[in-house]
Amino acid sequence: MSLVTDASTTEAPATEVAAGRNRFTLRQRIILRIIIAAGYSFIRLIGPTLRVSVSREEGAEKTLDERPLITSFWHACIIPSTYIFRNFGVRVMSSNSYDGEYMGRIIRKFGFVAVKGSSSRNAVRALLGLRRALQEGWTVAFSIDGPRGPRHKVKPGPVALARSSGAPLSMYHTAVESAWVLNTWDRLIIPKPFSRVLLRFGPLIPVPADASDEDLERYQQQLQDSLDRVREFAEANIKKVGTHEFPYYHGT
Repeated sequence: MSLVTDASTTEAPATEVAAGRNRFTLRQRIILRIIIAAGYSFIRLIGPTLRVSVSREEGAEKTLDERPLITSFWHACIIPSTYIFRNFGVRVMSSNSYDGEYMGRIIRKFGFVAVKGSSSRNAVRALLGLRRALQEGWTVAFSIDGPRGPRHKVKPGPVALARSSGAPLSMYHTAVESAWVLNTWDRLIIPKPFSRVLLRFGPLIPVPADASDEDLERYQQQLQDSLDRVREFAEANIKKVGTHEFPYYHGT
């Protein structure tokens, strides 16, 4: 498998760091440094121990580094996703909030590129940045129910971006056999060492450039259904991975 490394993505630009200094108090900046160091170190430590299996529905992308695509996943999967898709140069929408700041800085250390914005603020600017990334041949990713929920509910951004860019929609879910699950709005999954992980992809969904607003609602529901389906499959089969009971559907 080939990994695409963009050395310029691993460190935050100086102007962005300076903006962060102006935005947060001294106490917040100190806490940020602690969270970023701890989060990065934890993922680097746990990630190599995970036993990852990939399963695909018919019509899904054939390799992890296929691009450009508009990929969606649930916010709860962000930790295993960060390690699995490290150094692919994936562009992601990053919230301007305090939570978004530390997560954005952590994922940059794993080769992701954060595009500032969120579903509620600066969304248009961020979507334009993501469209530019798609035109340059990069994949972009959405933690589709973030940054604050509602949990497991698809938002319209990826579908609109697919119409304007011509890149197809992709979706996946990562089920983790053994994990700590936080009591947060998204039920964040923190994998335990040496846990099995099942990465299940759904089929690509192309959205034509002449799709009407009514069509977009239909594609959004199709994305919702696909995400629900891959989540149900992954969670139902994670304990069967590596045994004769695992259902070898197309592309597994």
